[in-house]
Amino acid sequence: MSQLSLVWWQSVRRRDASIADIWWGPGFVLLAWIYCARPGSFRPRPVLIAVLITAWGARLAWHILRRHRGAGEDRRYAAMRARHGHAFWWRSLLLVFWLQAALIWFVALPVLAAATASPDPPLGVMDAAGTLLFVTGFGIEAVGDGQLRRFKSVAANRGRVLDRGLWRYTRHPNYFGDAVVWWGVYLLVASTPEGWQTIASPALMTFLLMRVSGVRLLEEDLLASKPDYAAYVARTSSFVPWPPLGDLIPRE
Repeated sequence: MSQLSLVWWQSVRRRDASIADIWWGPGFVLLAWIYCARPGSFRPRPVLIAVLITAWGARLAWHILRRHRGAGEDRRYAAMRARHGHAFWWRSLLLVFWLQAALIWFVALPVLAAATASPDPPLGVMDAAGTLLFVTGFGIEAVGDGQLRRFKSVAANRGRVLDRGLWRYTRHPNYFGDAVVWWGVYLLVASTPEGWQTIASPALMTFLLMRVSGVRLLEEDLLASKPDYAAYVARTSSFVPWPPLGDLIPRE
């Protein structure tokens, strides 16, 4: 929490709370390695998880940093700033940065379970499955972000809806991939004595992505700003990749 408090202080100086998003991924990276540094915790499973999370967090931070550069404060935080007025400087500490720190801690509970497992079973089939799931989710998230970035870089696509590549099968491949990443982390600790009990962590991350800060919040804006988005919604899965509705209707 102290690290995000320092980030908050920078956001006050810059009048830009969006930097909280940039530090979302690195927050998990820092916590994963802190857990690994505990006495007796620098073992194969915690280190493997920390390495995977480091790759995920570094890519996500770079992606958000590049997207944010020169764009000004995100509209969500700008709306909060306008609503809270002069009180925003301290309310953002509670509602944005400390809340983010609490979410990082809770979602990363499987990582803590791996670091404190006793006894610590050797890596096995479940860990291989978890690693494969993590890498799959990482790939889906990275490819989805890359496809959207290239689409937006073409001026002729302004106002249009991306419905090709992974975006043909799900309206949010990046969010779906992110959820898969954390279910992969869960599988990596499910074989430890108490790791299976941390299922609420990936479940919360999935809920946030689908119902709170991800799909629902973004789509409210997209439906209002893109005329073709309603038709895209009607034919495309919101989260789990699935063939578009038109592909499932038999043609005569």
